[in-house]
Amino acid sequence: MPVPVTRFAPSPTGFLHLGHAHAARVARDFAKQSGGRFLLRFEDIDHTRVRPEYYAAIEEDLRWLGLGWDGPALCQSDRGEAHASALGQLRQLGAAYPCFCTRREIEEEVARITGAPHGPEGALYPGTCRALPDDERQSRLAAGAQPAWRLDAVRAAEITGPLSFTDLRHGLLPADPALLGDVVLARKDIGTSYHLAVVVDDAFQQITHVTRGEDLLASTHVHRQLQALLGLPEPRYLHHALVTDGNGIRLAKRHDSLSIRALREGGLEPGEVMNRLPQA
Repeated sequence: MPVPVTRFAPSPTGFLHLGHAHAARVARDFAKQSGGRFLLRFEDIDHTRVRPEYYAAIEEDLRWLGLGWDGPALCQSDRGEAHASALGQLRQLGAAYPCFCTRREIEEEVARITGAPHGPEGALYPGTCRALPDDERQSRLAAGAQPAWRLDAVRAAEITGPLSFTDLRHGLLPADPALLGDVVLARKDIGTSYHLAVVVDDAFQQITHVTRGEDLLASTHVHRQLQALLGLPEPRYLHHALVTDGNGIRLAKRHDSLSIRALREGGLEPGEVMNRLPQA
């Protein structure tokens, strides 16, 4: 069995908080206990939210916590050609289609539908552009329309057949291609999406075990489908518990008082911060 390779993949859109530290430690410890490698990747495809100063701040906080990584950090923003190539493969398979809807149009369409389908993250895309005739799609594209690209979840499931994935907490789980519906594979403004980029880049970095918060368990159903469509290796998963605030709400970057930077400036030592994290 190959030695494990894990990664911590923050977005440089703010300072790290205790939840990030927990995720990084879980990934680091999982790899190191078996003599494996722990990698750092910046998920920085959303240029509208990324700020240059946070790259160095994240690295500084990780080093201060004693959470060093192996090799240079990878920036997803440097991987645009690979993401575009993967999208091209999905289009050739007929598993992706252009979506010309605005966010407001989608919201209005969902509101009109009685019993509109919902998933764990809210209302699902109603499939408006999936039903467009091909000649209308081509006409809009030829006229210069800039669409998003969506996964055709039904068509993708027909191509791959039944799939499953292994989670080290939950065991073997059947992949449900309908759970998140026709997710966006490439946004109009950035040419890719979290779902597509994370699958392509995990394969590129030869990640054997994806460790991340349990809030992303639903996304793994989509990722397993994309791996099968693109012929990429299937990693194992560990969806760990989340760090929450005093009200049981998942930490986010709005929790400035619990950022690693604020705790450092408040006089805490690295060991004191690490002791605040849940036991793995």
